[in-house]
Amino acid sequence: MMTEKELVIDDVITDAMATPSPAKSMGDPGITPLSPTHVLKDSEENEPTRHPYVVVVAIDFGTTSSGYAYAFTKEPECIHTMRRWEGGDPGVSNQKTPTTILLSPDRKFHSFGYAARDFYHDLDPTESKQWLYLEKFKMKLHTTANLSIDTDLHAANGKKVKALDIFAYALAFFKEQALKELSDQAGADFDNADVRWVITVPAIWKMPAKQFMREASYKAGLVSRDNPDQLIIALEPEAASIYCRKLRLHQMVDLGSKTALNGYSPTENVGVGMTQGDRYVVVDCGGGTVDLTVHQIRMPEGHLKELYKASGGPYGSIGIDYEFEKLLCKIFGQDFIDQFKIKRPAAWVDLMIAFESRKRAATPDRSNPLNINLPFSFIDYYKKFRGHSVEHALRKSNVDFVKWSSQGMLRMTPDAMNALFKPTIDHIIQHLTELFEKPEVTDIKFLFLVGGFAESPLLQQAVQNMLQGRSRIIIPHDVGLTILKGAVLFGLDPSIIKVRRSPLTYGVGVLNRFIEGKHPPEKMLVKEGTCWCTDVFDTFISTDQSVALGETVKRSYTPAKPSQQVIVIHVYCSEKESVSFITDPGVRKCGTLKLDVSGTESPAARREIQTLMQFGDTEIRAMAVDVATSRSVKASIDFLSQ
Repeated sequence: MMTEKELVIDDVITDAMATPSPAKSMGDPGITPLSPTHVLKDSEENEPTRHPYVVVVAIDFGTTSSGYAYAFTKEPECIHTMRRWEGGDPGVSNQKTPTTILLSPDRKFHSFGYAARDFYHDLDPTESKQWLYLEKFKMKLHTTANLSIDTDLHAANGKKVKALDIFAYALAFFKEQALKELSDQAGADFDNADVRWVITVPAIWKMPAKQFMREASYKAGLVSRDNPDQLIIALEPEAASIYCRKLRLHQMVDLGSKTALNGYSPTENVGVGMTQGDRYVVVDCGGGTVDLTVHQIRMPEGHLKELYKASGGPYGSIGIDYEFEKLLCKIFGQDFIDQFKIKRPAAWVDLMIAFESRKRAATPDRSNPLNINLPFSFIDYYKKFRGHSVEHALRKSNVDFVKWSSQGMLRMTPDAMNALFKPTIDHIIQHLTELFEKPEVTDIKFLFLVGGFAESPLLQQAVQNMLQGRSRIIIPHDVGLTILKGAVLFGLDPSIIKVRRSPLTYGVGVLNRFIEGKHPPEKMLVKEGTCWCTDVFDTFISTDQSVALGETVKRSYTPAKPSQQVIVIHVYCSEKESVSFITDPGVRKCGTLKLDVSGTESPAARREIQTLMQFGDTEIRAMAVDVATSRSVKASIDFLSQ
């Protein structure tokens, strides 16, 4: 049986092998940027001038809430956010709807958002156990190590469902809503072919998660596999950045505006204040993740350049919900809470909604307690489960800052609430502190705080304390819609971000001529009298390397046998900047590059397939050409584990 490594050797003769040039074996990445003239021509031909699409619709698929916005390509300045939703929560602006989905007992899509929540809530408890209700499921794509098409999610009643189905149902729902709104506006049926779709994802998501969203879009019928370019994956903080750099004074709050910071008078306009070379950080604080992006603005067009690779982590506001859940477990017992969630799922959802509105009332200087309504079924079920009252449990527990109020509520001191925020905010501040210590992250003029969690006064104060006036902290007025509006702008002109940084080091395993003293002896392989070194990591791009939009990495591959139909090449990645061998610690196989060479038989003795890979976009792309015939070869790069 052949090992994977041998496959790489036997099935593919890489250009490193065909021409063991000194440069190649010196580890020259061999990255050839397109000549500047070409790049220019490219971007002129592409976007703003000739739009095949009538409208750009962006979907912000969030962990806690979702929504869409759109703009017609003829009036790009005018961004429409979706119609108001039915049934909002008290104290929560309802331009977006909760990311909740309900399937009927036979697993058919029933409803999404407030409608799903309200319907589920009104079901009889015995009946509700049969229905499948899901919320906050987007995080699964970030936390699953070996994400695949078959990854499962758990509904509130504990039953398993396919993640791909749920994401596809949700996207299909937004497609239907948006097309309905567009059709109403146009007074006729709006054709999906006229829509360019944009879906936002966190910048810290790995390639498998981005590809998963694309697969779900195909399944939802948003776009077809034959026309992948109709869908753009946008990175959330990038979208926010595009929107923020256009902000005018009346559209934002300057946290430090009481005093002039950085020599600015508070009356100055940030839009005008942004000049050539200005550097700024966007901190996108969402429900699930916190994403940090560092950009520099390049005039006159206002193009953006990424200065440091996207960073962040799972430090979104749902971390506070988990802390609340941990507190409940401490008071009432983990065994009870686990049972209650499964047996009374709708009441659990209710309790979390009650907590959500109180969570939004938390401020640094609050002195009066926060009351959280306990659903009647919680009180009732607890008595059945334990044989004593909720009140008794609170008295008995050693949690002194949570009391029982006579109106049947949990009464929390402001300190108790702030303690629930602390772990999450500490993570964010630690991350920001580390980011600001990086040499690439100096002279930051502005820090934009965006995303739903950015509205939290506790978070705002923590960021202010950390920055100590080093940068101006700006919060857009419609902070929850910033990403949505920016994603529409990105869809109208995806070439606005000219330079990105690679989040990982990518490469493949190749054979190089064996060099005594340089290569480890255990890596030597003798073939037809020649000594080769196996497992050599041929680097396509290194972590945090600058890569321009449209810049390509070129490699040539040759099928081992003339009859071969498909070349499969394993792609490896690492967090480390320099990698010598695919067997190095921290290197893992992360994808496959497939070249379909069927039907390109050529008279040439050795067929050479030239592969071009692009790393400067929000997704990694591959193209290939048969050098002898100049015919294009179908190339695909797959990051979802099979």
